Amino acid sequence: MPKPLRLVVIGLDSAAPELMFHRLAGHLPNIDRLRQNGRFGPLRSCDPPITVPAWMVATTGLDAGQLGCYGFRNRSDRGYGKMFTATSLVNDEQRIWNYLDSACLRSILVGIPQTYPPRPVNGCLVADFLTPSIKSAYTWPPELAQEIATLPSVHPYEFDIENFRTDEVERLRIDLWRMTRKRFALIRHLAISRPWDFLMMVEIGLDRAQHAFWRDWPENASTPEEAARIDPILGILIDYYKLLDEEIGLLLDTVGEPRTVYLLSDHGARAMEGGFAINQWLAERGDLVFLKPPAKPTRLENAFVDWSKTRAWGEGGYYGRIFLNVAGREPQGVLKPEEAEAFGRKLVEDLESLVDPTGRPMGNRVLRPSTIYREVKGIAPPDYIAYFSELRRRSNGMVGLDTLFPAENDTGQDLANHDFEGCWIASGTGIEPGSAPEPNLHLIDFTATVLGHFGIDPPPRIQGRDMIRGGTA
Repeated sequence: MPKPLRLVVIGLDSAAPELMFHRLAGHLPNIDRLRQNGRFGPLRSCDPPITVPAWMVATTGLDAGQLGCYGFRNRSDRGYGKMFTATSLVNDEQRIWNYLDSACLRSILVGIPQTYPPRPVNGCLVADFLTPSIKSAYTWPPELAQEIATLPSVHPYEFDIENFRTDEVERLRIDLWRMTRKRFALIRHLAISRPWDFLMMVEIGLDRAQHAFWRDWPENASTPEEAARIDPILGILIDYYKLLDEEIGLLLDTVGEPRTVYLLSDHGARAMEGGFAINQWLAERGDLVFLKPPAKPTRLENAFVDWSKTRAWGEGGYYGRIFLNVAGREPQGVLKPEEAEAFGRKLVEDLESLVDPTGRPMGNRVLRPSTIYREVKGIAPPDYIAYFSELRRRSNGMVGLDTLFPAENDTGQDLANHDFEGCWIASGTGIEPGSAPEPNLHLIDFTATVLGHFGIDPPPRIQGRDMIRGGTA
């Protein structure tokens, strides 16, 4: 059997089809060329549509419930305070490159979320933005870090932007450009200095740029140049997309032909209207009770909660997680197990019927993990997942607020929330161009698609279908 073509995967965290396929079409020459010479379409993200667990969903073919990973921070136990960050150690599930290892195929991996701490791979790995610092062990093999330190265009390597929720616009712009150029310089160096079959990178900078610079497109702007003149902050985001396009072109020139290219994002982006204070709402209902009511806006972990009288609490973030305080399950559980079902149904009904400050229905959706995932694993998974105003509002976990609809993010300045649709492009040798965007593509299809490229049959647990060759995993 002939050896499969080398596969290049370019992950752009949060790349939005509204911009990449529409507003900026014709202004991103390298991405446009991939799209015009290949197949493309919007890519439905996972539930929840956030970076962690989305890239792990993409690279395992398993949903968040099967992974036991519901966000960056997950409950460490059934108690009320301890949380842990979901790194590569959150589970032992096989990722794409582990299957390739077994087929004696070599991988180059850079910046893929949840690869810190690095695990052995047949090839090399540079860990993601969850790496604490450059002083951490962040590469496989370990000695690769020493090699990176000798590269003037890369050292000191940068995993992420420090404090990207800021009004320091120029500082953030400079940091973004520098970090992104270093990442692409590193991947080009690795691509020409090592043998490989599979090369995958994820650039987190676009996510940071959109949270900082997202704006609604001006109604009277017909071109990106006009939009940038009208709104210079939006212009920075437009310029960042152009920077990514330039770097993608340099990478593909370095790799050369023949090769196949997949470009994808884990979720999209949309303007954020503000937040919904889930814990404040629960407190006003009497479901979240305090020993001492907070006198000012306070994080729940710093509030004096009376857990012996509390029935439910929530977590803030791009989406909401709601936990029930169930007797025999939580240390000071209040709800009897036979009461929890009816309580939860009423909670969902009330959340989904809420109106915003103008009196319009919010359009909230509240989901049960047991109904959307094949399995519900993890130490203490959420009882409910909530999307407020279809992600136009994020979940604000603060208490002691004077409104249920705070305009500000509880973690700092933020202009965008995530959206359910990301982007997908397949191009290069062996890919027949399509005439229109393809429907019904899903992030969880990615693993089956990569394995299909290399002629590897997906294991039975893997979900999704091969987006290029068809077939269901």
